[in-house]
Amino acid sequence: MKAVVQTVSRASVTVDDTIVGSITDGLLVLVGVTHTDTEKEAEWIARKIWSLRVLEDEKSASDLGAPVLCVSQFTLYADCRKGRRPTWNDAAPGDVAEPLVDKVVEYLRGFGAQVETGKFGAFMNVESVNAGPHTILLEK
Repeated sequence: MKAVVQTVSRASVTVDDTIVGSITDGLLVLVGVTHTDTEKEAEWIARKIWSLRVLEDEKSASDLGAPVLCVSQFTLYADCRKGRRPTWNDAAPGDVAEPLVDKVVEYLRGFGAQVETGKFGAFMNVESVNAGPHTILLEK
């Protein structure tokens, strides 16, 4: 499992001209799932996201009660080593990935996070204003 975590002053996800999730002063998290991932990886990545000390004054989202916008992102598993066209062989199929992305969200909410989401499998427009900027890659 991979996650790209960005500190944002604001972020939103739009599907079919409708905002489906938005936050201010929190974390935008893009989550990718591979074939071997399990609920164990989902819990680890959620715990890491919630406790990363990347916000103001080296505080975590859990310290500040900062919101999280979690967006599924299979393209994190793109393989671009050969040619010019990425392959997606390492990305888990939707029926495997969606429940694990949902588990990440469930764990974050269980830790006390206010979590907004995108829409799995949809074409999404993600807008963000990166604060800091801080962009961190987590991989389990």
